[in-house]
Amino acid sequence: MRIKVCGITRINDLQALVDNGVDYAGFIFYERSPRFAGNKIDARSVRETTRIRKVGVFVNASLEQIRRTIEDYTLDLVQLHGEETPEFCAAIRETIPVIKAFRIGNNVNWKEALQPYIAVTDYFLFDTASVKGYGGTGEQFNWELLLAYPFAHPFFLSGGIRPDQAAALTSMSLPAMVAADVNSKFEDSPGVKNIALVEHFVKQIHQSIIK
Repeated sequence: MRIKVCGITRINDLQALVDNGVDYAGFIFYERSPRFAGNKIDARSVRETTRIRKVGVFVNASLEQIRRTIEDYTLDLVQLHGEETPEFCAAIRETIPVIKAFRIGNNVNWKEALQPYIAVTDYFLFDTASVKGYGGTGEQFNWELLLAYPFAHPFFLSGGIRPDQAAALTSMSLPAMVAADVNSKFEDSPGVKNIALVEHFVKQIHQSIIK
C-alpha cells in the first residue's frame, strides 16, 4: 500500500516525507483551504524535490489555472476534488494523470456516481462528505461501504485516517485500494505536519505489508 500525505505547506515537511519513504505529497491549490499551498511554499523548491510524486489538489479550478500550476510546480498528478465533469477530467488527463475525488456520505450509488469517470481518470479518491468543506475535515466515513465497491479501478482512501489505523488499513480486503491519504490527523496545526506521527505510520504500514 502506498502512502500520500496531503496538505503540505512547508519545504522541511516535504523533505521529511521524502526521507521517510512517503510515496505522494499533496499540495492544495484551493484558496479557501487553511492548507493552501500557493502562498506558503516556494514553487522552485517543490520543482527541485525528487523521489516523491507531487500531487496538486484543485477544487473547481479553471483549466488554465491547473495547467499553469502543473508547470510551475512540476506536478506528477492532479487531484480534482470539486464537481468537475468527466469531460473536464478528460481534458486534464491529456497531459497528466488524474485522481478524481468523491465525497462519501451515509450511502453511495457506486455505479451511478463513478461509472462515467472510469475512462477519464487514473485513480479515484474517497473522502468524507462534510458540511465543513471539501476535505481535510478529520471526519471518517463508514469504511464498510467500500465492501460494495464494484470496480477494479484503483482508489485512494482518505477522510480522517488516524495514526493508529495502519493495521486496520492493511488488513482490509480491498484489491482496488492502492493508497492511504492522510492529512489533518498528522498535524500540529493546519499545514504543519507532525513528522514523528508520519514516520511511525509509514513504518507500521510497511511492516504490515511485509508480514
